[in-house]
Amino acid sequence: MAADVRHGLPGFSLLFAALILVALSGTAGAQSAQPTPIDRAFNRLYNFDFPGALVILDEASRAEPEHPLPFAVRGVTYLFMELERLHILESQFFMNDDNLVDGGARQRPDPKVRVQLFAALQDARRLATARLSAAPDDVDGLFAMCLSSAVETDYTALVERRTWRSLKLVPISLVYARKLLARTPPFYDAYLNFGSLEYIVGDLPFFIRWFVRYDGVEGNKRRGIEELKLVARHGRYYGPFARVLLVVASLREKKFEDAEVLTAGLVQEFPENQLFKKELAIMRQQAARRGRK
Repeated sequence: MAADVRHGLPGFSLLFAALILVALSGTAGAQSAQPTPIDRAFNRLYNFDFPGALVILDEASRAEPEHPLPFAVRGVTYLFMELERLHILESQFFMNDDNLVDGGARQRPDPKVRVQLFAALQDARRLATARLSAAPDDVDGLFAMCLSSAVETDYTALVERRTWRSLKLVPISLVYARKLLARTPPFYDAYLNFGSLEYIVGDLPFFIRWFVRYDGVEGNKRRGIEELKLVARHGRYYGPFARVLLVVASLREKKFEDAEVLTAGLVQEFPENQLFKKELAIMRQQAARRGRK
């Protein structure tokens, strides 16, 4: 599977689409001896320390004011702030299919955070465009453009709950995602795009799947899970998030033990994250009840 670059596939971001994360240095997934600012920012983000992540990104922007990635990751941070505030990251949200379509009850997005998010994406795109005009294959420029489109797609789908509108935004990131995946070795984080898309399309009712068509995507849930496992094992930045998606997939497939093992690993890796602890406690309570039946 790792050798299958799949240049022609589009992808979603986050749960609907793509979050393709690469190192600030532009090295293709290589682990550096010392954590980069982006490494440290994502560690803070996974611990739900959003102010801490923003402080690190501010420092990175001051050190390299023309670099687009700190601004793109700032957009990710604002997105996760809203996902956490609105309880969208809780597993029960994704167990209810009504939460993944237009309509229904909605909570109001924070207007201040929305302004900050789109301002960060605008800066990231401006700086990335400048880099790509000088070097069309610049890794950081490609990533920043892809990530910015992914964040906008996720915000539209999950926070604003305009799912069908978000589907129209997906192709914007595809050109950049394909170029990143065409590299050797591939960016394993990029498989999150395809894994999440394959699983989501495969999990849709047939009559909806007929309307949601993407070239090269079969809606193969098994292949989607295998690609998420690739990211979970090899992804530098989105390995943990791939494991979160695998938890959701395991719960939807009623593989409760797999979900519990993955969540326990996340609790150990990110001890400050209270949501992971809460989800693990719920899983263990449910497992105890199943054991009594």
